[in-house]
Amino acid sequence: MNDKDFVLSERQESCSSSLRQAPRPHVLVADDDPGSCRFLGDGLRSLGATVETASSGEDALERARGGKFDLLLLDCRMPGGGALHVLEQLRGEGDAASAHSMAVATSAELAASDRGDLLAAGFSDILLKPCTLTDLRHVLALVQVEPSASVLDDGAALSSSGDATTMRALRLLLREELALLQHELEQLRGDPVAFAERLHRLRSSCGFCGATALAEQTMQLQQQLSPRGPAPAALASFNAVLRATLQALDG
Repeated sequence: MNDKDFVLSERQESCSSSLRQAPRPHVLVADDDPGSCRFLGDGLRSLGATVETASSGEDALERARGGKFDLLLLDCRMPGGGALHVLEQLRGEGDAASAHSMAVATSAELAASDRGDLLAAGFSDILLKPCTLTDLRHVLALVQVEPSASVLDDGAALSSSGDATTMRALRLLLREELALLQHELEQLRGDPVAFAERLHRLRSSCGFCGATALAEQTMQLQQQLSPRGPAPAALASFNAVLRATLQALDG
C-alpha cells in the first residue's frame, strides 16, 4: 500500500467512526423560570444534546467562562443580567471557554427594536417562548452538520497538493487559519468588505486542503453577504461547518 492509499484508508476509517459516534452538541440553557428551563433542557436532550442549566446571569457567566459549550440559549430577562449582558461580557473575555460560542436569545415577548439589538450584538437567532420541539430542532441545527457532509475529502486534497506530506502541511496551516477566524468572526461581521476578502482567501485554502463542506458554505456566505453584513442564519450555518472542519482536522 503506498502513502496515498494509506492516507485515504486511514481517513475513511476515521470518517466511518465519526459517523457512528457523532458528537452531541453541548448546550447551556439559562432561564430563571423553572418551567421554561425544564422544557428547554428536556426538549434539547430528547433531540440528542447534552445540556447544563443556569437560573441567573451570574450563573450563566460562570458556567460559560469555565465550560466549552457549542450553543448558549440565554433568556433576555434574568436576575444578574439578561442575554445581552451575558453575551457582551463573554465576547469581551477572550480567555472564557465559551467566548465565541454560538448564542440564541430566548424571550416571551420582544419588540422589533430589541430584536435588532440582539442580532447586532452577535446572537444568531431569537427563540420566542412558548416554543415547540420543532423550534428547538431548528435552533439545534445551527450547531449541527449533516453526517453525510464531506468535511474533508482526501482525494481532492491529494490531487491538489500532489502528495500526503504536502497535504498534511497545508492542513496544519488551514487549522491555524480557521482557529484565528473563529475568534475574529464577531469583528469581521461588522466589516463586510474585510469579511468578503477573508472569505475569498478561505475558499482558496479550502480547495487546496479538500475541505469541501467549508468551501461550499464559504461560497454560500459570499453570495449572501450584504453591505450590512451577513445574515444571522447564514453566519450560523457557516460557523457550524467551520467548527466541524476544525474537529475533523484535529481528528
